[in-house]
Amino acid sequence: MIYRHHIAPSRAYTQLSHDIIRHPRLSSDAVRLLTWQLSLPDGAREPLSRTAERANIGACAFTRAKRQLKDEGFVHERRLQGPGGHWITQQLVSSVPLSDTEAAKLLGQLPPLPPVPPSPGLPAVGAPTTPSTDRYPTPTPPENTPNQPPKPPAPPIEPSAEARALAATYPHLSPDLRHIPTAMHPELAQLTDRWLDAGHPPTAIRTHILRGLPDDGTPVHRPGGLLRHLLRDVPPVQEDAPSSSPAPAPLPTGGFRLSPRLLASRECQGDHLQPTLFRPLGDETHCQHCRPRRH
Repeated sequence: MIYRHHIAPSRAYTQLSHDIIRHPRLSSDAVRLLTWQLSLPDGAREPLSRTAERANIGACAFTRAKRQLKDEGFVHERRLQGPGGHWITQQLVSSVPLSDTEAAKLLGQLPPLPPVPPSPGLPAVGAPTTPSTDRYPTPTPPENTPNQPPKPPAPPIEPSAEARALAATYPHLSPDLRHIPTAMHPELAQLTDRWLDAGHPPTAIRTHILRGLPDDGTPVHRPGGLLRHLLRDVPPVQEDAPSSSPAPAPLPTGGFRLSPRLLASRECQGDHLQPTLFRPLGDETHCQHCRPRRH
């Protein structure tokens, strides 16, 4: 239960409608801004922004409050171009909601805007002189400076079909390379083409990739980046020294040293979906699955 004790003021008061104080769509800042403006004496020309500063209403709250007052018809604005070309914003604050037509009629009854005198300027020192043209570059005749369009970028080199086919087999070399991003296939094919142009055989390129894979069980999180790193630098091809022994040689590596797990391995020359390495017992060129069975 609440009790109220009210004493009517004898001075410095403003008659306000209960519709303003109890308005359901006006915030407390909007009501305070409107009642403050209506309490100003006749002839006061204090703008709404100054009233918001005096009422300790922040910038964001003032913007919301002003928008609410304009939406409900308590505030109207118009911009006029006065004498001298200066633009002036006129604001109309009313104690009752007004339509745009009613507000325009009231604003039209206001006295004309006073002329704005020009601001006093300081006279220039000394006598008038001709502007100097020093320190400016001499214009060059147009025929000596043709406006050439920029050269278009060179088109990317298209990798060969052999390089594209070889790069397509990289995901099958190891489970670590199974998830190479599709967007990297053209780049890997171009890197592979450089190795082929340098004289490296496909077997040496695949062996170099297998040699660069981790053999301690470390997972490869970015197989495409690893392949880019392994194929970025192309070493020169080293010719193998002639050998008088017909014994099978290890898998050619293009000058690289094989890891122990691939030592004495060679690639099967049979029909496989992906390159297959095996350890030969003699001079055989096919794995045990491709060699004809002996009865």
